[in-house]
Amino acid sequence: MGHRTIRNAFLKALAALTAFVLPASAQAWGFYAHTVTADIALENVRPETRAKIDRLLRARDPLGTPDCALDTLQDASVWPDCIRGEYWRWGHTFAWHYQTEPITEEYSARKNCSGLNCVSAQVERNRRILADESLPDAVRVEALTFLVHFIGDIHMPLHSGDLDDRGGNDRTADYGIVPGLNLHWVWDGPLAERAISEDPPIARRYSPAERAELAGGNAADWGRESWQIAREFIYPETFACDPCEGELPKEVALSQDLLDRSIPIARRRVLQAGLRMADYLDTAFEPGPLIVEEDNR
Repeated sequence: MGHRTIRNAFLKALAALTAFVLPASAQAWGFYAHTVTADIALENVRPETRAKIDRLLRARDPLGTPDCALDTLQDASVWPDCIRGEYWRWGHTFAWHYQTEPITEEYSARKNCSGLNCVSAQVERNRRILADESLPDAVRVEALTFLVHFIGDIHMPLHSGDLDDRGGNDRTADYGIVPGLNLHWVWDGPLAERAISEDPPIARRYSPAERAELAGGNAADWGRESWQIAREFIYPETFACDPCEGELPKEVALSQDLLDRSIPIARRRVLQAGLRMADYLDTAFEPGPLIVEEDNR
């Protein structure tokens, strides 16, 4: 058994344990899902980008977070969740992980984002910081961690779509034989983990044609995609009714049929996050000025 196989088996086992132990607020799209997006990105960045990432990660010590590993890009992908244990230092970052927009209204990347306190703004902000070689490495490595984590978060549909329930956190959902979870937790953890654990392996080198079909866009586009999935699939299919009409129940049991139809969607979002992460990292580390796209929607 090779090193990668052993590592993947360990991650799957750990994911299965944490999915049913950690509260939803502590997972934020799950340890396993985030690290797999980093795996995908590393398989698809340019070799010089990978070398620059490794070099930059050596500047981690000034961040002063010895309890939160930051040796690899996989570590970086979950570091912003790990630091939640130090609220007095990092509490100001907690609102950066999501941008829930009501699925009963039109989506706008500018709503619910006062003072850049939302995930779409923080993706673009941290990409810009990472690309600025005039800044100290300690500043840029922090930006690297937030960038790769938030690219993952914005692809989780319930970090964008909401129905006055904190992205499904306030709706109890039975997941198979496991009762008493909530809808957000299911999509954050066990559903995503199941989707990316299935064959064929999701972390591999993708062809230019595959990347052209799956990647592209900016944070505003990705947030809109997630919001549409919540609006057009998660809420109506979970509750078997139009979410724009009437009150939805606070409790629901997720059928096996629904889970089977949800898995390809969750898998695609993880894959898109990883490939788009690769594109953003290549852009941030390439020589020359960074062109920042403005969102005017």
